[in-house]
Formats: sequence, structure tokens, C-alpha cells
Amino acid sequence: MLPILYSYRRCPYAMRARMALKYAGIQVEHREIVLRNKPQSMLLLSPKGTVPVLCVDGFILEQSLDIMRWALTRSDPDEWAAVDESMAQAWIEKNDGPFKSLLDQYKYPNRFPELAQEGVLAQAIELMLKPMELTLQSNQFLMGSKMAWVDVAIFPFIRQFSMVSPQKFADLPFPSVKKWLDHHLQSELFNSVMDQYPAWID
Repeated sequence: MLPILYSYRRCPYAMRARMALKYAGIQVEHREIVLRNKPQSMLLLSPKGTVPVLCVDGFILEQSLDIMRWALTRSDPDEWAAVDESMAQAWIEKNDGPFKSLLDQYKYPNRFPELAQEGVLAQAIELMLKPMELTLQSNQFLMGSKMAWVDVAIFPFIRQFSMVSPQKFADLPFPSVKKWLDHHLQSELFNSVMDQYPAWID
């Protein structure tokens, strides 16, 4: 039996998991969920009710980074995992923690009426975009001269950030970040995991 992956096309966490699985050459049975009507089979496996969820060989992986790491232990042809772990962890903690909170505030201003969107944008720039620009001015990727799992883990969130207000993003003075983002957006890997699937119904 193939591993079963519960996913949602536009979710950045699911996106990075799908990219790692595809890169590692791991075939899965893809089950696309509807957020308002999550399948009972997924909720039985993972009561938290968020994607991605991977069911493989009788065990459950319900965090995107765990799925990425599992995939890379199976196959890592370009050595995505051969990076400085402490540096990698620093990027991930910043992205998945405070930057994700700012991204939600920026993307859904109606949920945070007490916050000024321009202030949120400024915080996100200082926290994530400026450090990325500085790094990418001297390196093609976040961890050096070659792509690593960290780039793939962070890319879907920067993509989402850029889509909130495309014109504002275009006006930002971060050419290296934009080049890095375009590299991923145009990659065969990213586009190969963005197929549309019918909703899975138990």
C-alpha cells in the first residue's frame, strides 16, 4: 500500500511536505481535504485536524517538518539535509513562529482590527525579509550555494506573503529575495506538486 497523504493544495505546511516527498521520489495516495468538511478518516488518525498528515506503514506523521525529515531519510539525492543544523533551526524557528504570526495578521486584517497593517508589514520585513535579503546577496540559497530543505520549508510562506499585496511586495527593495522566490515558483518541483485534486470523501 502507498503512504496516504492528507493535504490541502494552498496550505504552506502541506506544500512543503509535498515538495519533500516528491523530491525524495516517494509516491503517495493523495487525499485532498475540504477545510470546512474534514474527512473522518483523517480526524481519527490525527484529531488536531490540520494538514499535512502522512500515514505510512502503520504510523502517523502529523507535522510537516517531520514528514520532510522522514522523506529525506528515505532519499536525498542532492543532499538537502547536509546543512548546519543550528543555522537551519534558527531560520525555521523564526519562520514558523513569529513570522507565521505576522503573516496571519497581514493576510487577515479583519481578524486583527486593533493592528495597523502597515505596522505588521514593517515588522515582517525587519524580522524575515531583511535577514533573508542580506543572506541571499552573498549566497544563492539560505544555507549556501545549493538548495537545502530549509529553502523548501520557508518558500511557501514567503510565497503566501508576496501574494497578500503583490504590488506592495513588488515595491520592496529586496531583489535577492524576489530572485530566490521566482526560482522556486518556476521550479519543476513546485509546479509538479500543485495539481488540483477532487476533494476526498470517506
